Amino acid sequence: MAAADFVGIKGEDGLTVMQGKKRFRAIRSYWDLYLIMLPGILYFLVYKYLPMWGVVIAFQNYSVFSGIWGSEWVGWLHFKNMFMADDFYTIFRNTLLISIYKLIWGFPGPIILAIMLNEIRHMLYKRSIQTLVYLPHFLSWIILGGIMVNVLSPSSGIVNKLITMLGFEPIFFLTSADWFRTVIVASDIWKEVGWGAIIYLAAIAGIDPKLYEAAVVDGASKWKQLIHITLPSMMSVIVILFLLRLGHVLDVGFEQIFVLYNSLVYEVGDVIETYVYRVGIQQAKFSFTTAVGLFKAVIGLILVTLANKGAKKLGQEGIW
Repeated sequence: MAAADFVGIKGEDGLTVMQGKKRFRAIRSYWDLYLIMLPGILYFLVYKYLPMWGVVIAFQNYSVFSGIWGSEWVGWLHFKNMFMADDFYTIFRNTLLISIYKLIWGFPGPIILAIMLNEIRHMLYKRSIQTLVYLPHFLSWIILGGIMVNVLSPSSGIVNKLITMLGFEPIFFLTSADWFRTVIVASDIWKEVGWGAIIYLAAIAGIDPKLYEAAVVDGASKWKQLIHITLPSMMSVIVILFLLRLGHVLDVGFEQIFVLYNSLVYEVGDVIETYVYRVGIQQAKFSFTTAVGLFKAVIGLILVTLANKGAKKLGQEGIW
C-alpha cells in the first residue's frame, strides 16, 4: 500500500473520530433533552416496532399452542384466500368509500373552521366556541355512540321528531343501508373537526401581519386576503397533514363502526377493522386476518409514497 493511501485512510479515520467526539459532546451538552425523548423512543420501539415481527404469521398456519417458531409455513396461501373470499371485496369497497367520504368532507372541515375562528375578534366568544368544538374529541365513541343512538332514535330521537313535524316519515338512520355511511361520516366530522383546527390555527398565527397590512393598503378584500395570503401560507401544513391522512386512508376507525353498526348494515358498514375483529378474534383465524392487515398497511404505504412524490413535484416539501 502506498504511503499516500495510508495517509488518506488515516485522515479519514481521524475525521471519523472527530465527528464521533463532536456527536458525543452534543449528546453530553443536551443530555436532558435526549432524556426527555427517551420515553417516546421506548414507546415506539416497544409498541410499534417490536410487534411488527408478528406479521410473519401472515405467511404461516399459525397455532397459539405451537407459537411462531413451531407453526407451519404456508407462504402466500392466506393472501390468495383473501382475494378469493366473496365478502372481502365488499369489505374493501366499504372501507375505501367511507375513507374517501371522510377525506372529501372531513379534511377541509378543520381548515374552514380555523379560518372562521381566526376572524372572531371577541376573545370570550372565540374561546367559548373553541371549547365547544374541541369537547367531542375528548369523549370516547362509547359515549358519543350512546348520544347518537338517542338523538337518531326513530321513536324518541330529536332528529326524527323534527322530521315528523315537517310531515315526513321517521328515518331509521342506524339500521338503514342508505343512511348509515352518512351517519358515520357526519359523526366523525363532528368529533374531530375542532381538534384538527388547532394545527391550522397555529399556522395562521404564524403568518406575518405585515402581509395583511399591505393587502389592506392595496385595497384587497377579506376574500382576496384569504385566497392570496392565508391559504398559500398554510399550504405546507395542509400538504403534510394530507399526506399523513393518506397513510391512514384505510383506517376507518374500529371503535366508531363497532359501536354504531349492526347486522342490518353489514353490507355497507362492515370494514376491514371490524372484519378482522370478527374473523380474527372471534373465529381465531389469526394468520388470515394478519394477512388482511398487512395488505392494508402496504396500500397505505404506497399511497403515501406516491402522494409525497407528487407533492415534491408541485414544489412542496413533503414528509421526507
